[in-house]
Amino acid sequence: MLSRIVLAALAAGLLAGAFATAAQTVRVIPLILAAEAYEDEGAHSHEAHAEHAEAWAPSDGWQRTFFTFISNLVVGVAFSLLLTAAIMLLNQPVSMTTGLLWGAGGFAVFVLAPNFGLPPELPGMAAGDLVARQIWWFATVAMTAAGLLIFAFRRSIAWMLAGLALIVAPHVYGAPRPASHESAVPAGLAADFVMATIVTSALFWLVLGGLLGHFLSRATRAEEALGKNG
Repeated sequence: MLSRIVLAALAAGLLAGAFATAAQTVRVIPLILAAEAYEDEGAHSHEAHAEHAEAWAPSDGWQRTFFTFISNLVVGVAFSLLLTAAIMLLNQPVSMTTGLLWGAGGFAVFVLAPNFGLPPELPGMAAGDLVARQIWWFATVAMTAAGLLIFAFRRSIAWMLAGLALIVAPHVYGAPRPASHESAVPAGLAADFVMATIVTSALFWLVLGGLLGHFLSRATRAEEALGKNG
């Protein structure tokens, strides 16, 4: 049964990753390319140009799309396995409907909650300290996940208040902020990128959850039928 479940998770993750690449190509990647043009225009010093030239990055076109595709496949499989582990450990029923709910939960945990404090950033935008942002992001994800699990599996007022406190705490503390908000990227472009990234991420998580629920339900039914016949 374990092998069937792993194969189901891999299939859902790969398909969701491929879907994410297609969705990002429509809106997200064009916005990144537009921001990179402003970033290049804003690099006034020779040192900034030299550093930009030394840092390797995939070229526009098929190379960028290929590396985006590969990274999305890896991310899709990783999140699919993570959701599968949570579903199995909590002994939850699996179907396309429940998979969509788990996908919505994944979107809330890994995208919506962190983006309240750290919205997606385009190249050339000001940002706070990298290590501090990473710590805040991981803490927010962990606390939001714990809070949502409490809401899902605990019904007492005390537990519900504890779950709410976990979800709210990172935002009360506040995400790391840059020393300056000056940027060559227009505010409208940054806002479009935030919206496009959130919408694309929401679609990715729903596709991942739906596919995972469908594939896992088929895997478990096949295993049950095999056990009865055996």
